Amino acid sequence: MINQGNRRWWVLGALAVGILAVGLDMTILNLALPILATDLHATNRDLQWFADAYNLIFAAMLLPAGLLGDRLGRKRLLIIGLLVFGLASVGCAYASSSLELIVGRALLGLGAALLVPLSMSIIPVLFSEEERPRAIGVWMMANALGIPLGPIVGGWLLNNYWWGSVFLINIPLVIIALIAVSILLPESRCEVNQKVDTIGILASSLGLVSLTYGVIEIGEKEWGDITTLSTIIGGILCLVVFILWEKRSQQPLIDPSLFQSSKFTWGSILAAVISFIMFGVLFVTPQYFQAVQGVNALNSGLRLLPLVFGLLIGAPVSDKLQSKLGTRSTMTLGFLILSAGLAFGANTSMNSGYGFASIWVTIVGFGIGLALPAAMDVAMSPLSAERSGVGSALIMSLRQVGGTMGVAILGTILSSSYRNNLELSGIPEDVTEIVQRSVSAGTAVAQKIGSPALLNSVHASFITGMEMMLWVCGGAAVIGLLLTITFIQKKTDSSRIPQHEQNSIGE
Repeated sequence: MINQGNRRWWVLGALAVGILAVGLDMTILNLALPILATDLHATNRDLQWFADAYNLIFAAMLLPAGLLGDRLGRKRLLIIGLLVFGLASVGCAYASSSLELIVGRALLGLGAALLVPLSMSIIPVLFSEEERPRAIGVWMMANALGIPLGPIVGGWLLNNYWWGSVFLINIPLVIIALIAVSILLPESRCEVNQKVDTIGILASSLGLVSLTYGVIEIGEKEWGDITTLSTIIGGILCLVVFILWEKRSQQPLIDPSLFQSSKFTWGSILAAVISFIMFGVLFVTPQYFQAVQGVNALNSGLRLLPLVFGLLIGAPVSDKLQSKLGTRSTMTLGFLILSAGLAFGANTSMNSGYGFASIWVTIVGFGIGLALPAAMDVAMSPLSAERSGVGSALIMSLRQVGGTMGVAILGTILSSSYRNNLELSGIPEDVTEIVQRSVSAGTAVAQKIGSPALLNSVHASFITGMEMMLWVCGGAAVIGLLLTITFIQKKTDSSRIPQHEQNSIGE
C-alpha cells in the first residue's frame, strides 16, 4: 500500500468530484432534448443517439480502459481520461449539428470509461483493508448522486442559460480533479510485462456494444423485432467467444482466476442486481412525477431528493455496519430494506400523493446505500493492486450491463402493461396510436381533446405498469437477498488472486 497519509483522501475526494460529472452526464441531457430538437433540427433518431452514443462507448471501453491503466499507469490514464472528458464537454456545448453532438457524446463516453474503473482501481492501491469500505462508500456516493442530481441541475441550468450549459457544468469539476490527480496521486501500474490482448478487447467491446445496443433498441421496438434480437444474439455470441478465448489465451484481458474467487464473482453479480433495480427506479419515477403528478422536469428532479437522502444516509451507515456486523449482514439488511421499499412503492394507487412516494423512494435509496457499497467491497476485496484496474473495470462493466438491462426489461414491462390496460373504446385510431406511445403522449392528447375519462385511463394504466415493474424489482431484490445469504461468506477469506501478485494489503 502506498502510504500518502491524508493526501490519499484528498485524491479520492477530487476523483469523486470527477465521477460526479460522469453521473450527471447520464441523466442531465434528457431535459435538453426538446430544445436540441429545435436548435439542431434533430430527428427522433438523432435524439436517441445523443443518449445512446455515450452509453455504447462507455460500456464497450470499460474493460480495455482497466487493462491499459494496469499496463501504462493509472495516473497517466486518469489524466488522459479527464482531459478527454473535459474537451468533449466543450465540444458538445458548442456543437452546431446533430452529428457533432453525437461524436462529442461518444468522446464523453470514452472519457467516462477511463475515469470510472481507474478511479475505482486506485482504492486497493491507496487504502488498507480497514479503510477500503469507507473509501468505496465515498466513491459510490459520488457515482450514485450524479444520476438523480442530473435532472435537478439540468432543470436549473436550462431555466437560466442556453442548452450548452448542461455540458459546461463539467468543466470546473474536471479541473478540480485534474489538478489534484496531477499533484497528489502517485503513479502505479502492473509490474508484469504483458502484451495487450487485442482479440479479447475486440470480442468484449463488440459483444458489449451489440448487447447494449440491442437492449436499448428493445425499449423502442420491443422483443419481436428481428433485427434487435439478432443484434442481442450476436452480442452474446461475441461474449461467448471472448470467454472461450480468455480461457485459452496466454495473456488474457481478464485473469480467469478472478472468477475462482466466490467473493469477486458474487460481489460483482450482486452489484449488477442492485444496478438493475436502481436504474429501473430512476427510469419510472421521473415519468410518474411528470405525467401523473403533473410537475415539470425541475420539480421532478427535486422530488428525487429523498432517494439522494436515502443514499447519503445509507452509505456511511453501511461502512459502520460492515465493521461491526460484517459484510454479509450489512448486505442482507440492505436487500431486506430495499425489498420492503419496493413492495411499498408497488402499492401506489391513483390517490397516492407525493408524501407516499417520498417515503418509499427514501426507503429504496437507503437500502441501495447499505447494499451497494458492501457488494462492491466484496467484489474488490480479492483484487491485488496489480490487477485492480481490469478487475474494477469488469465490475463496472457488469454493473453497466445490469443497469442497461434494467431499463430495457423493466421499461418493456412498464410499456406493455400500460398499453394493455388502456381503455380506448370510442377513441379515433390516429389518437389511439399517439396515446399508446407513452404516458406523456397520452396525457398530452387527453388534455388537448379535453377527455377526463381518457386522462384517467392513461394515468391508471401507467400506475398499473409501474406497480408491476416495482414488483419485478422487488423480486430481483429478494433474489439478491437469497444469493447474499447463500454465497457471501460470514468471515473474510484470506486468499488473494493471484497468489504471486499479492501486495501489502492483506486480507
